[in-house]
Amino acid sequence: MTKKEKLKISQVIHICVVVADLQKSVKQYWDIYGIGPWHITTVQPPRMTDMKVRGRPVQFSMKTAITDMGNVQWELIQPLTGPSIYREFLDKHGEGVHYIGVDAGDFDKAVTTLKKHKIGILMSGSLPYVSYAYMDTGKTLGTVLELYNRPSGSQIPAAEETYPPQY
Repeated sequence: MTKKEKLKISQVIHICVVVADLQKSVKQYWDIYGIGPWHITTVQPPRMTDMKVRGRPVQFSMKTAITDMGNVQWELIQPLTGPSIYREFLDKHGEGVHYIGVDAGDFDKAVTTLKKHKIGILMSGSLPYVSYAYMDTGKTLGTVLELYNRPSGSQIPAAEETYPPQY
């Protein structure tokens, strides 16, 4: 029997919670837990491209809020339009932790390694500053794993708004 190569995760980058109402959620996180400030952005075509769910081309949009907590980002996602694994999760489970984003080194190699373990891509796409693939790791990790490729020197655009507003 041949030994399969294993993925080498070096760091958790962010944790994502899918929410129904982003504005309500960032307010609760801030007012109850002191988590924030939140940088809020709408993510949609044409800035987001090559979107696929289970290999099929799709168009969707979402609102995201991100805050830094030490070396890990906390991300909230509210699905807006179109089919996505965020919408599926929200419809089936309600709000909750949806995925963990990790640094696994070489993006293409990481995806190929997981495919050798019969772990497929649930959803993928690209933005000018990052390509991403959500891997179907629910049976082995209990949650979805996000792999991403952020080219050196790429810049994340400024947020549309922050919460609380004074930040």
